[in-house]
Amino acid sequence: MQIQVTGRHVELTDDVRDYIHSKMARLPRFYDRVHAVEVVLDHESDQFTAEAIVRADSKQTFVAAETGPDTFALVDLIVDKLERQLTKHKEKNRIRKHDGKKEPLP
Repeated sequence: MQIQVTGRHVELTDDVRDYIHSKMARLPRFYDRVHAVEVVLDHESDQFTAEAIVRADSKQTFVAAETGPDTFALVDLIVDKLERQLTKHKEKNRIRKHDGKKEPLP
């Protein structure tokens, strides 16, 4: 899985990059077909904006964005949102593969 971190109007420190990499590396636990993650951190006035784009199989994209004063807290919020999206998508695919009918008991 490729993880790309970009800073727009902000200098990214190694601590922030390492933190983002460690958090985003957890995403394949929730959906194992994740191919690439792109994270963009932006700084405007006194607020930071973080956006993550996750690309998975069959051209599926998942997007999460947050705004706030603390970059580490923003990354945590984005990862929580992405975990929910990936879990929901995985559940939908799992349900779709089965017809939903129960086998009759013998």
